[in-house]
Amino acid sequence: MTQGTHNYVADDRNASVVIDINGDHFPRPDAKISVFDSGFMLGDGVWEGIRLHHGRLAFLDRHLDRLWRGAKAIHMDIGVSREELERRLYAVLDANGMHGDGVHIRLMVTRGIRSTPYQDPRVVVTPATIVVIPEWKEPAPETATRMLKLATVHVRRGYPDVQDPMLNSHSKLNCITACIQAAQAGADEGLMLDPHGFVATCNSTHFFIVKDGEVWTSSGDYCLDGITRGVVIEIARNAGITVRERNFSLTHVYGADEAFTTGTFAGVAPIGSIDGRMLGEERGPMVERLQQLYLARLADDVSGKSRP
Repeated sequence: MTQGTHNYVADDRNASVVIDINGDHFPRPDAKISVFDSGFMLGDGVWEGIRLHHGRLAFLDRHLDRLWRGAKAIHMDIGVSREELERRLYAVLDANGMHGDGVHIRLMVTRGIRSTPYQDPRVVVTPATIVVIPEWKEPAPETATRMLKLATVHVRRGYPDVQDPMLNSHSKLNCITACIQAAQAGADEGLMLDPHGFVATCNSTHFFIVKDGEVWTSSGDYCLDGITRGVVIEIARNAGITVRERNFSLTHVYGADEAFTTGTFAGVAPIGSIDGRMLGEERGPMVERLQQLYLARLADDVSGKSRP
């Protein structure tokens, strides 16, 4: 079991999972890519984390939309159709006997193999590298109620003309640095600010607060276009809850009634303290309501959905 916002139940079956590399299946110990691959060499690629729910990949259309947007933004040709990629996703799930719940997929696409260690994409000599890693990964049972501890870190989410935080790229060193600082502070996750000092997001999840019956999250200008973030905003508004995407500071955070994170892996998770300020010792009513609304929306998304 790991630490932080991605606590999961260890599963021995993961030692022998089959992994898809460019459409071919390999046992986990034999799944390898070249040291000249763009992802290994330069962090040049985009990726998605996707959950299997009731035998279907949840919010798959949204994930593939974001993957294609990111690839287009960095001028990278994924090299296969959406239909082919979806077929590969389900094929590797079938190869592992993964047909129900408790499965997480990491889908990674890099620019391909380079002829030499160099940034210029013109030295790439192969099509894109596409890797699908499926794992038996169930969130820890206490995830829905365990009160997370956050710490504000010095690492900022930067301007889009430096490295656009909206890109779900392989280049995650700023988030890793934030994660390390949070862990050294004894926190589960790092809370990251934007260049102006307003709250942006967390190092691997999105951040929300609850104030006077309203749900607040950042403007979105300095964070990833989160799938779960977007779904939670939608379900809250559909339920008549006021959601504000706006700038707010740590002063607002410390005075919040509740706070929570969102992410593909854990869904909606409550926060107990931030920078030593206690927000609550148990899950609040808004978080509990949003958790139930999210689970209902998740079930609705996969209900009746066909697969290749």
